[in-house]
Amino acid sequence: MLPTQKGSFRLFRFTGIDVFLHWSWFLVAVYSINSRSKNYSSLTWNVLEYLALFLIVLLHEFGHALACRQVGGQANQIVLWPLGGVAYVSPPLRPGATLWSIAAGPLVNVVLTPVLFLLLFVAGKSGWETTSPDAYKFLEAIFGINLLLMIFNLLPVYPLDGGQILRSLLWFVLGRARSLMVAAIIGLVGVSGFIVFALYEQDVWLGVMSAFILMNCWRGFSQARVLLRLAAVPRREGWACPDCKSAPPTGAFWGCGKCRKPFDTFATQAVCPHCGAQYGVTQCLDCGTARPIDEWRTAPPVLPPPPPFAAR
Repeated sequence: MLPTQKGSFRLFRFTGIDVFLHWSWFLVAVYSINSRSKNYSSLTWNVLEYLALFLIVLLHEFGHALACRQVGGQANQIVLWPLGGVAYVSPPLRPGATLWSIAAGPLVNVVLTPVLFLLLFVAGKSGWETTSPDAYKFLEAIFGINLLLMIFNLLPVYPLDGGQILRSLLWFVLGRARSLMVAAIIGLVGVSGFIVFALYEQDVWLGVMSAFILMNCWRGFSQARVLLRLAAVPRREGWACPDCKSAPPTGAFWGCGKCRKPFDTFATQAVCPHCGAQYGVTQCLDCGTARPIDEWRTAPPVLPPPPPFAAR
């Protein structure tokens, strides 16, 4: 389960990407700022530290979004919430495009690491540790936060960036469905370790994070099972998704929103044979996009033969 616009408000738009902030972010901000109030001589530095964390996460998510657009995908929304940020990216269904869209986020943290280290090094050489201890602690904290976020995100646990990078690399060899299945299984093993560690440390925050990862990892596992079933189904000739160019499966894989019964939308021209409901768009089961059924056609429709001429 990922955060959505529900319960969030729009902060700004940059390069066509809307940035939303969930209301619960403020509650966690107050808790985090107060819990670290003894680290500085003034609470202002705690606020600046949390805002810096906010900025690092935002830059990370923009890395995902801009990279996705670079490879021809769609990325129009970023939602920030207490567990971090989510860039809603939809790259083309190619392993290379997906790999770049995912890897660009941690790459932002990789670039920031030497920059922040250099600032911290210069501050240390300039004597800030004694002359401006708050400023020096602030730089130390920001360097540590960025480094921790980078390492955590690169863990090969799906759906973390590291797990999705692993999945994209496996995609080149195993294909889309099997790569997701392997990554999800590795993720389930990894998140079980997170849960054990959270219980051992009695860390509530890590427990919440583990539960979030577990839910999304299981969703990836379930999606992989569906993709594997679809891969074994015969595909319909003469039709292809306008976006991913994948031929639709033959069978009753579409559900009617009115009568809740399954049907084969391409066999009935997007009309439910049970209740007669007609649908203006048809969703691709491979990439999730929805387009009018006429846009799916790659071959001229086969018309029924005319009735035989009746002599009078």
